[in-house]
Amino acid sequence: MANVYFFGESNEDKQVLGGKGANLGEMIRIGLPVPPGFTIATEVCRIFSKTGKYPAELDSEIKANVEKLEKQLNKRFSDPSNPLLVSVRSGAPVSMPGMMDTVLNLGLNDQTVKALAEKSGNEKFAYDCYRRFLQMFGNVVLGLEHSKFEHALESEKKAQGVELDKDMSTETLKNIIQKYKDVIKADTGKEFTQDPIEQLMAAINAVFDSWNNKRAFAYRRLNHIPDDMGTAVNVQAMVYGNLGDTSGTGVGFTRNPATGENKLYGEYLMNAQGEDVVAGIRTPHPIEDLEKEMPKAYKDLFAAQLLLEKHYKDMQDFEFTIEEGVLYLLQTRNGKRTAQAAVRTAVEMQKEGILSKEQAVLRVPPEQLDQLLHKQLDPVAKTEAEVLTKGLPASPGAAVGEVVMTAARAKEKAEHGTTVILVRTETSPEDIEGMHAAQGILTARGGMTSHAAVVARGMGTCCVSGASDVNCDEEAGSFTIKGQTYKEGDFITLDGATGEVFAGKLRVVEPELSGDFAELMSWADSFRTLKVKANADNPHDSEVARKFGAEGIGLTRTEHMFFDKERILVVREMILAHNVEERKKALAKLLPMQIQDFKGIFKVMAGLPVIIRLLDPPLHEFLPKEEVDIAEVAKEMDIPVKNIKDMIENLHEFNPMLGFRGCRLAITYPEIAEMQAEAILTAAMECEAEGINVIPQIEVPLVGHVKEFVIVRDIIKKVAADIGADGKVKYEIGTMIEVPRAAITADEIAKEADFMSFGTNDLTQMGCGFSRDDAGKFLGNYVDKAIYPRDPFQAIDQDGVGKLMEICIEKARSTKPNIEIGICGEHGGEATSVEFCHKIGMNDVSCSPFRVPIARLAAAQAALKYPKN
Repeated sequence: MANVYFFGESNEDKQVLGGKGANLGEMIRIGLPVPPGFTIATEVCRIFSKTGKYPAELDSEIKANVEKLEKQLNKRFSDPSNPLLVSVRSGAPVSMPGMMDTVLNLGLNDQTVKALAEKSGNEKFAYDCYRRFLQMFGNVVLGLEHSKFEHALESEKKAQGVELDKDMSTETLKNIIQKYKDVIKADTGKEFTQDPIEQLMAAINAVFDSWNNKRAFAYRRLNHIPDDMGTAVNVQAMVYGNLGDTSGTGVGFTRNPATGENKLYGEYLMNAQGEDVVAGIRTPHPIEDLEKEMPKAYKDLFAAQLLLEKHYKDMQDFEFTIEEGVLYLLQTRNGKRTAQAAVRTAVEMQKEGILSKEQAVLRVPPEQLDQLLHKQLDPVAKTEAEVLTKGLPASPGAAVGEVVMTAARAKEKAEHGTTVILVRTETSPEDIEGMHAAQGILTARGGMTSHAAVVARGMGTCCVSGASDVNCDEEAGSFTIKGQTYKEGDFITLDGATGEVFAGKLRVVEPELSGDFAELMSWADSFRTLKVKANADNPHDSEVARKFGAEGIGLTRTEHMFFDKERILVVREMILAHNVEERKKALAKLLPMQIQDFKGIFKVMAGLPVIIRLLDPPLHEFLPKEEVDIAEVAKEMDIPVKNIKDMIENLHEFNPMLGFRGCRLAITYPEIAEMQAEAILTAAMECEAEGINVIPQIEVPLVGHVKEFVIVRDIIKKVAADIGADGKVKYEIGTMIEVPRAAITADEIAKEADFMSFGTNDLTQMGCGFSRDDAGKFLGNYVDKAIYPRDPFQAIDQDGVGKLMEICIEKARSTKPNIEIGICGEHGGEATSVEFCHKIGMNDVSCSPFRVPIARLAAAQAALKYPKN
């Protein structure tokens, strides 16, 4: 296999050529105007990352492709009359906007800059290109601080009395070029190289190196992109948008990436190069203005974007340059979009005949639906609030939080639980971790396609960009709007849908989910085979779950009901009891409370199954911990402080998660399980008497041995017989699979149990040997070192814990083929985990109510990708 491929002459896919290289070749093949060039394959990056060396034949392949490019364009590197100039850009198989490095205008030197000036008839343009190249090469390739070049630039502008870059004379540019060369010589000890081939090889090396820079690494971690994927490098002939008033550059989308509206959307700048648009340094013009300014170029661009979307069958994000009236496309990729835009685009493309329903369902990333479930600003609160300023609605949603002025502070404060809004003049790729940590982003400069806007939309983060009234003072930690100062720690509110900025904290409201969203979800439900349930501990959460399409409750944690202020004293009375009689007396007080708890949930979930887990956590969790609280509880219960302290000491465990909890409580104190079983079954009988269909499923937690399950099951059955529930309520008794021993003896347990549900948090804890409460200290490092691809408490460890799950299912169904097996816990709402559950043959998943739509869509996509016979 070759290492280097000329644009349009290879059918290799994105895994080989990267997204940019593959798409450039594709655009050439469908007849679009693309400057020629070549791609160095991703495999070269992988080899370089592993060994620090390139394949032996790479140099000769690069030089052969340079010669081919020279021949096609009739230009030569270092040609004093017609020089070849190129850009060198990254291009991974997965889009990583702004995370890796780019070098433009490569091939310029002291001789070729004169040729460019003569050929273009614009000396100022040529020297401006050289100035840009030296700065980019010095920063990206040689690793010099950007600020050193900025200082040289500003000092020369000041000396010449120039304020704006565009007002610099040719002589000023020549002086700056010399200063840039001096910076390079002072820092590297070497003169800036005049050899274009040396420049090219160094630039290629720098772009490959940038695959492992800090921001690229952070972006991959945030977006779960494998470190061994690698990037390609694209070398492409330069075209110039800064040749004068008939040249320009811009970024476009075939549909609105914020709303999904089917309308050409984008921005451009005349007499500029590409980085001027995306860097947010100048605020660009909306793309519709181009129709008036350059009608022919706009017409060509409009036709090109129609062809792009028709060919790729997806919204495209493309970059273009107009050189002296002639349009060129520099790249295209599937556009990053908000959840709202993703859903609308998928549904409308299906209706336009571009996509099938199956393709439309596969088009929307499940995790992205989380954005649609975020709260929005209360319209009434907005009418009562004063709008401080208005910027561009770069990414929708509501953001209410404390002001921070740097990405580092955003990350730091968010890690301590503070909700923050990052305020910047403009963002850069280095800000990626702070942007991810922020609830919202506000920038003073930049348009709808600036770095802040594109990255925020991809993350689903609320963003207002280009709010020109905002003046940032990073050193002071504050910003001003129309003379009013706001400092770090002050609260502001953003409306990403309108671009409005408000002082203080505005109220938010629940989202309404209908229209395109409801239609897409109805298609998803028609394809999926997994049932989706919800974890809910009260009627309100159950109602939310049902509204979001839950088909039952997969986990009700009864212990959450015990922390209510009125009940906690009764629970403590039960724990502090000296004998069974005292304990039963306290439990008798809890019984009517529990009956009402379960009735409330049963009524909301009428006709759907509800799994209720018996008491699971260790009893010490219900007792006070601080001296002040212990004294207060002793006073309220009218008992000596010593009694409480003695019980706390008695219940103390070195490893409570592996201690006296779950079914162990029910076996030792059967009266607790008796009370809960009576409450569940009485509530069910009362509901049935009122004509409400109830399907209760009683779940025994932390079973490791079949005999444990049988003991607790028999307790429940005896209660059912004693209160006359048999024949009146159709109930089931099952168990959670949390202990590895239960998973590998599932054939024995399945003979006795009606259903099983994986408690993957505990199964991960015991299967991997991680303490769930402490592993956060090192798991991030494990993921960074690729020991685990994801935090196993966030996504199922398919190679380890997943194998236990497969063993469990196989063994359970060997003795009871139709046993229902599900999963509860947050893994049940994580897309890759849902897909895994489908593949291994589970019946259902359960997750928090707000993740039910995510699980429904993930289950549908799994069924489409891995159909079952």
